[in-house]
Amino acid sequence: MRNLKKIGVVGAGTMGNGIAHVFAQHDHEVVLVDVSREVLDRALNTIRKNMDRQVRKGILTEEDRDQALARITPTTDLEALRDADFVVEAVVEQREIKRDLFRKLDELTRPGVILASNTSSISITELGAATDRPERVVGMHFMNPVPVMKLVEVVRGQLTSDDTVETVVSLAKALEKVPAVVNDYPGFVANRILMPMINEACYALMEGVADRDAIDTVMKLGANHPMGPLALADLIGLDVVLFILEVLHRDLGDPKFRPCPLLRRMVAAGLLGRKTGRGFYTYES
Repeated sequence: MRNLKKIGVVGAGTMGNGIAHVFAQHDHEVVLVDVSREVLDRALNTIRKNMDRQVRKGILTEEDRDQALARITPTTDLEALRDADFVVEAVVEQREIKRDLFRKLDELTRPGVILASNTSSISITELGAATDRPERVVGMHFMNPVPVMKLVEVVRGQLTSDDTVETVVSLAKALEKVPAVVNDYPGFVANRILMPMINEACYALMEGVADRDAIDTVMKLGANHPMGPLALADLIGLDVVLFILEVLHRDLGDPKFRPCPLLRRMVAAGLLGRKTGRGFYTYES
């Protein structure tokens, strides 16, 4: 694997701050970019709290934590990525915003730099087509919460080179993650299988098959899932679940991906799960 010392992370939300955390923890200099100083401040606070938890569990020493935090440079200036060795974006899951970002990153960064996307559903081929380096565009789909979850889906676009895939696989392993190489289809593997399960749980609730707690209990104890599908939807964000289902429904054209009307209503009402304090469950701030 080439020397990838300086890592650019674009987007400091839930996924972006987790990605920055993991890279910094594994000795990389991280430039964390977001358009909002408030979001950056919140991200750094979250990273510190999560690293404090790792210290309490004996995963990190206090010195490790302090050194990792010192490796993260927050900024609102995309120009700070001009000398980055590798860039991964984790901005809002909207196709045009991501395409525009990849166009900018292509103009800004050195020609050989790999541009990775943490997208959970948008085509890597399409993002690569927005650049003059489609062979260097790849999916690097981390799971939430990033510091804890081991899986990274490495998504090969139509023109992604073998060298790019091998580099990202090696990088994921260096982060102590487990990479799984998948091809560029809507939802890739994780969300193509996971989202219909969550959607069916929503239908079961809407149709009165069982109440919320019973549905989640059945899947936890009957399928050995660590949390039920409705609690998981709250963790992911109901708006994100709905968006991914809409991508699957549109791009694959299969009615089995049609989003549940209850899910649509809850998103319309602003009941998005943990991030708003209320979804299928209610959460304290």
